[in-house]
Amino acid sequence: MDLKAGYLRSSIGRKTLVAVTGLVYFGFVVVHMLGNLQIFLGQEKINAYGQSLRDIAPLLWVARIVLIVSFIIHVYYAITLSIENKDARPIAYSKQKTVQASLASRTMALTGLLILSFITYHLLHFTLGVTNPDQFSMTDSKGRHDVYTMVVLGFQNPIVAGSYIIAMILLASHISHGVSSVFQTLGFSTPELSPKIKAGAILFALLIFVGNTSIPLSILLGYVHP
Repeated sequence: MDLKAGYLRSSIGRKTLVAVTGLVYFGFVVVHMLGNLQIFLGQEKINAYGQSLRDIAPLLWVARIVLIVSFIIHVYYAITLSIENKDARPIAYSKQKTVQASLASRTMALTGLLILSFITYHLLHFTLGVTNPDQFSMTDSKGRHDVYTMVVLGFQNPIVAGSYIIAMILLASHISHGVSSVFQTLGFSTPELSPKIKAGAILFALLIFVGNTSIPLSILLGYVHP
C-alpha cells in the first residue's frame, strides 16, 4: 500500500495516470465519432444505433462511470503536474522552453478546461436533454428516440454548430500533443520514433477533427436534413 501511495505521489506515477486515463478518452473519442458518423447512413441506421445503446443501459452506465472517474483523475493530475512544473521552473528556463515548445503543448491545461466546459454543455444538450427538451423528446415512426432529427435540428443552429466546431479545434490541439506525450510517458518513444509518433499524433488529431466537424458542417450546408 505504501509503495502504491508513494508511486502515485511521484511525478512519474502521476504522469502515468494522466497517460492511461488519456488513452481511455482517446478510445472513447474514436468510438463516439464512429457512432455519430452513422448519421450519414440515414435516420433508420442512427436511430437503431441509439436504441441499441438504450437496450444495454446498465452496461452503458458502467462505461460512463469509468469515463467520469478517468476524466476526473486525468484533469486533476494534469492540472497538478502543470502547476508543479510551472512553480519548479526557473524564469530563464521557462523562456527558453516557451520558444521550443509547440502551441498545443503550452495550452494543454487551457484546452483541457475548455473541452470540459464543452462536454458539460454537450451532455446537457444531446445526452440529458436539458437545454432542448422539445428536440430530445422526439420519437420516430417506430417509437424510438429520434437521434437523427435531434442532431439535425440541434446543428441547424449556427451558434450550436459553431461552438461544436471550435471545441473540435481545441480537441484536435489537445490530442495532437497528448497522444505523443502518452507514448513518451509510457516509454514507447525513442529518438528515432519520436518524429513518426508526433506525425502520427497530428494525423490522428486531424482525422478526429474532420470526422467530427463533418457532421455539423454537412447539416449547416443542407447535405443532411430532416
